[in-house]
Parts: sequence; structure tokens; C-alpha cells
Amino acid sequence: MTSSFVLAMAAPSQGAPSAWVQLLPFALVLAIFYFIILMPMKRKQQKVADFLSSLKVGDSVVTSGGIHGTITRLGDQALQIQIAERVRIEVSRNAIVGYQGQEPVAPESGGASS
Repeated sequence: MTSSFVLAMAAPSQGAPSAWVQLLPFALVLAIFYFIILMPMKRKQQKVADFLSSLKVGDSVVTSGGIHGTITRLGDQALQIQIAERVRIEVSRNAIVGYQGQEPVAPESGGASS
């Protein structure tokens, strides 16, 4: 009984591939996953972060709810936009998806991503 256990723990035979060769397919899948999914997602997040940090007073913007307005005041987490004469609303900075008349920069989905 003991001798069969010792033989089972012996080094693999010459014909068996090494552990590195066995891990190569997993590494390739991870690399493909990174370059096809994660890298473009990080670029998109950086583009949205740059857009939100570059907002300034006077910019005509669109919110994720479809409200068009002009920025009148900026804060760290929120900003104020004027949507009509003497009508101003406070919205989250993350609710701004783009400039009026241009393609949206931020995704318009309701879900928040980190």
C-alpha cells in the first residue's frame, strides 16, 4: 500500500507536458479577454472621466434623462443647469452624458459602473 502511494507521488513521465505548457491556454484566454473586453472598457471610462472633469460654466449639455440645458454652476459632485428662463435644476455630475447636438460621451444606461 505504501509503495503505490510513493509511486503516485513520483515525477511525471517524460511524455507528459510541463506545467507551463498546460497553463498556456489559460494565459492566452486571459490575454484575449484583457485586450478585447477590459482595455476598451478602460479607455471608455477614461474618456467619460475626462469629459466630466472638463465641463465648465456656459456649456450646453444633455442629461441621461434627456434634459437639455446650460451649465450655470459647478460643484464637486453636482452641477446646476438652466433649462428655461429662470428655471435651474441641480443634477449629479454623472447624469451629464454629452454636449447638445453631439454624440453622447457617457453611456445613457441607468446603471452605475465603478
